[in-house]
Amino acid sequence: MSPSAIEATTTAPPTSASESVPNQIAQSVPAPVYLSTEPGPDHDWKVTLKNKVIVITGANRGIGLGLATVCLANDAKEVYSFDLFEPGEEFQALQQTHPKRVHYVHCDVTSEESVNKAVDQVVAQSGRIDGMVANAGMTKHQPALNFDRPQLEQLFNLNVFGAYFCAKAAANKFIELGIKGSIVFTASMTSYRPNRAGPSAPYGGTKAAVRNMAHTLAMEWAKHGIRVNSISPGFVMTQMTSKIREAPDFNLKMQYYGGMPRLADPRELGGAYVYLLSEGATYTTGIDIPVAGIVGAW
Repeated sequence: MSPSAIEATTTAPPTSASESVPNQIAQSVPAPVYLSTEPGPDHDWKVTLKNKVIVITGANRGIGLGLATVCLANDAKEVYSFDLFEPGEEFQALQQTHPKRVHYVHCDVTSEESVNKAVDQVVAQSGRIDGMVANAGMTKHQPALNFDRPQLEQLFNLNVFGAYFCAKAAANKFIELGIKGSIVFTASMTSYRPNRAGPSAPYGGTKAAVRNMAHTLAMEWAKHGIRVNSISPGFVMTQMTSKIREAPDFNLKMQYYGGMPRLADPRELGGAYVYLLSEGATYTTGIDIPVAGIVGAW
């Protein structure tokens, strides 16, 4: 057994006759064995990604690219982007700034086979994987009555099934390699309440599913030393929010949202992700962190 595996302590002797039966039952049930995430005595308490190999889905642009930038700034050894599309100029510029530390892997996250193959490629190339950020997603802003089934399936296939396939592939690889890995889902503030500036009932539903899924996976995989959390961004400056920003009343809506009446630079989300991916969060699992400067109006 691994020295970091722990067992629950033996139940204390009963203090009265009325307590003896429950305690006898408790003592007869084998204690579960968990792989502890507790840091060792030589742990460096800095929040850093030093020596870690991180995968971010959809990191060729938008939020994912911003997260990749911040992970590298916090000493990640290597960052991989799993994306369906070829990298653009921004991603290539990041590669040039960080030679041999930024990689692109063609991957369709809606295909479990494609995801498993991509994860295997990371391990074959870098020898390990320490963190998976299930970030790839899409939205469509229109009245709920206008959505048809193909549109719904497209949203759920990418946002929910894609996130699940990535988490599952990473977890299997963590277990295989004996790595106490971290999985972070990109959820959304729309998983809590409607977005008045750009409502999309199906999109909010997909992100609520992702946020809820993180709780259960955190419970199931804790015994393997795997942590699972999520981040819920608010408005972020990306292509996905371009139509919302172009609305004639957008500035007025922002004024009355309360909080910080602006959109976030994608890199402003990075600190929360770095924390959850790092050894600084060894006792943090099953939570969601909202990162939304205008959360008061949601």
